Amino acid sequence: MAESDLSSPSLVDDLYFVLHDNVTGHPLLHSRLTALALAGAILGELMLAERVALDDTTNPERLYATVRDIDGDPLTRGVLGHIIAEPYHPVGTWLLFFARTIYSDVTARMIAAKLLKPPVKHLFKQQPAAPADMNRAAWPLARLNLAVQRRKPPEAGDCVLLGLLAAAGCAQRVLSEYDPRFAAAATATLSAPLRKLIAQTKVAVGQAVISRR
Repeated sequence: MAESDLSSPSLVDDLYFVLHDNVTGHPLLHSRLTALALAGAILGELMLAERVALDDTTNPERLYATVRDIDGDPLTRGVLGHIIAEPYHPVGTWLLFFARTIYSDVTARMIAAKLLKPPVKHLFKQQPAAPADMNRAAWPLARLNLAVQRRKPPEAGDCVLLGLLAAAGCAQRVLSEYDPRFAAAATATLSAPLRKLIAQTKVAVGQAVISRR
């Protein structure tokens, strides 16, 4: 049975909320790094739902779809459709590819789902999409903070969320009490493919930081 399914709370939406102010919607991380983290989240979401997997017989390991039916929202269908059509790219390639458009795609999906309010233009400045419900927006981070305080690894989805925050280099900034050893221990509870996804996301983020210098 799959660890998760695409009808459960979205890992991507949760990560978006954590990486943005839960009142104003202003981003807390550079847009390029946010996009890479979100790209990791959409792949992680599909892995948790057992709709994509890693082929560890190839070097580098390629990402492939385990299903042929394409359903879900437009973002999920688009990502899965690309992987089905080209099942020979490694995770790093897909992270860079999906990061190009993932931010606008996720924002549009969350506006359509009424999780975000549409951006508003005031005079000459446009305000970003803001959470429709501050409590809903704050909940993913609250769950992570509670897990860290209790020193108890959370559910698999939140372990991936914690790992992606660490990979993006912003866990210490957003968490009220960041513990690298706890984050590493929580990530270690995940399956090997999810751990490799997080590791590849960290590599992509590191390369993006270097390229900006």
